[in-house]
Amino acid sequence: MSELLALVEAQLRMKLGEPDSRAAVTFLGTDRIEVLRFQEPDPEGRGGLVRYATLGMSAQPMADPTAVLADPLRGPRAELLLTLRSGLAPVDEVLRPLAVLAASPQVEGVVVAPGASLDLGDPLWTGAPFSSVLVAEPGGLVADLALEDPMEAVRFLPLLPMTPNEAAWKRVHGASALQERWLSRGTDLRDPRRTSVQLD
Repeated sequence: MSELLALVEAQLRMKLGEPDSRAAVTFLGTDRIEVLRFQEPDPEGRGGLVRYATLGMSAQPMADPTAVLADPLRGPRAELLLTLRSGLAPVDEVLRPLAVLAASPQVEGVVVAPGASLDLGDPLWTGAPFSSVLVAEPGGLVADLALEDPMEAVRFLPLLPMTPNEAAWKRVHGASALQERWLSRGTDLRDPRRTSVQLD
């Protein structure tokens, strides 16, 4: 699947530019997962942005955990994207947690899709107020990458860090309600130091 991952990386570079660093993580029994880092100025003038993108999650389609046999071609494919403001926290420590999340379909047999919560159980980086993320809808930052039939397109799924209170509230009220709450309160989801949005 090296050709497929080359297409995925080209799609990322076309939209995000040249990565300034990359790290590779291999977990027992899984394919290698890379995490690419892209830096860019913030158009809102609040300092620079750093974007992290996984590379390797899409090498295999995500399989329904209830399926007896996994189809080697058919099934959803995805990579993960995370955008944060740089220079405010040691956010580069998120590289390994992102690789863990990207490997979860192979390790745990989960299908990562918009609206899902992914919980690491530990802070995303040292001192982070977040230990889980909400998977958002794709297409806003990097367009889907179409593949030859019968393979499904690769979707680039944004991740939105959640505080423990937000994650608990989302479990009760749903992903859409939490995103509406963030929007109505003007929450800066790229701020690595932000506190929980008002939920009462």
